[in-house]
Amino acid sequence: MDKITLGLAMCFLSVSLVGSAAGGEDLRPSRENPFYWQYKGETLLLVGGTDDDNLFQWPSPQLEEQLDTLAAAGGNYIRNTMSDRQDRGWEQYPFKQLPNGKYDLDQWNAEYWARFARMLRETAARDIIVQIEVWDRFDYTDNKQIKYWQAQPYNPKNNVNYTYEESGFVEHYPDHPGANKQPFFFTTPKQRNNKAVLKYQQRFVSKLLSYSLKHGHVLYCMDNETKAEEEWGRYWAAFIKKAAAAAGKTVYTTEMWDDWNLREKEHRQTFDHPELYDFVDVSQNNQKKGQEHWDNFLWVRRYLAKRPRPMNTTKTYGADGGRYGDDRDALERFWRHIIGGIAVARFHRPDSGLGLNKTAIASMRAVRKLEEVAPLWGLEAANNLLSGRSDNEAFLAADPGRAYVLYFTNGGEAGLDLRGHKGAMRVRWLDIASGQWAGTVKTKAGGIITVTAPDKGHWLAVITSMATAQLPAVR
Repeated sequence: MDKITLGLAMCFLSVSLVGSAAGGEDLRPSRENPFYWQYKGETLLLVGGTDDDNLFQWPSPQLEEQLDTLAAAGGNYIRNTMSDRQDRGWEQYPFKQLPNGKYDLDQWNAEYWARFARMLRETAARDIIVQIEVWDRFDYTDNKQIKYWQAQPYNPKNNVNYTYEESGFVEHYPDHPGANKQPFFFTTPKQRNNKAVLKYQQRFVSKLLSYSLKHGHVLYCMDNETKAEEEWGRYWAAFIKKAAAAAGKTVYTTEMWDDWNLREKEHRQTFDHPELYDFVDVSQNNQKKGQEHWDNFLWVRRYLAKRPRPMNTTKTYGADGGRYGDDRDALERFWRHIIGGIAVARFHRPDSGLGLNKTAIASMRAVRKLEEVAPLWGLEAANNLLSGRSDNEAFLAADPGRAYVLYFTNGGEAGLDLRGHKGAMRVRWLDIASGQWAGTVKTKAGGIITVTAPDKGHWLAVITSMATAQLPAVR
């Protein structure tokens, strides 16, 4: 980033950072296990589910009610796209609208930024981590019947700052944004160096940082499921990190790619660059099902093993009546990722996900019950210790000899190898449907035991050595 660009970033960052993670340490990868996050000095698993993706746009008291419900369920994470699509009727654009109806990109809409500041304050007060997505490709397209680009302030017909000729834009972008035909995503110096538009994009991101850098509970993802050129995301990640460093802050960035197959080359643009991307977002794995979903996730975890980083999944798809699987798919995807070692698992908004409904709340409560006995960051995926399981029947995480967490997707049974260990073991059953414990039995190590779920449905067997002190619980 050149001096002019950095200067533009800094002109909006003359803010006090005193409030950052008040009473403790900012969010960072865990010192204990760098596949997870740490906040205020403690390793923690981030889980969430919300009824929208851009909660900062929600007016009060709707925002506070959503956050209170999430926190009461044990949730501690939200996704926050900076999207301004007019979906619910209360969304605001970041720029000031003039009396003639056009926008001035050199002036701000105070209400938009007041809402953003309020969301940051309210999440910080509840210890809820925020993952921001700076750009959402759907905001700049004429998507089916909803013409988002037609109302967008960056569209030249809607602003007083540049023309179609000066910006390189055209009036309509009817293709799916996956076609990557929108010049908005080609403005950076190593792409088309579109200075007419880039200066306003820089100004927007700098304004965003003038609020978010006051806080220590924010993560930064450049895009929502992008098909953009690699240089686009790299430019903005570097822009954000350098501006943060100049303000005396350390921030963590990633990119979210569109390809559903995590093994494809597209995803290695983040996997292979830990110097720029401090964590990875593998949300698109949630387009997969069953054993393939599990196998692809663990493939990434092994790929990252030399430089471990948190793996986030900010969108867990699936809801009855939705387009990406049903309720069962959502729960299976959520729990396979939990057992496999995810750092963040969030249910996507309705109707593509469960959002913050009763089913999602029960799973979040079950996660917190589980952590009371066996925090996940002390375990590793260990299906090799199982026998007699069919594909997608059961999944295991373990600290052999001390703790085992066995997830059944729909009842069933599996053999668990406890050979080489001695002594009594406690088996606690956790009913994912209710989020409550559902009974305890005792067994002995020294052989292969058969673990049978109490009933159909989603169950966790939490098996711990009775000779080992209880593992530390999350706060």
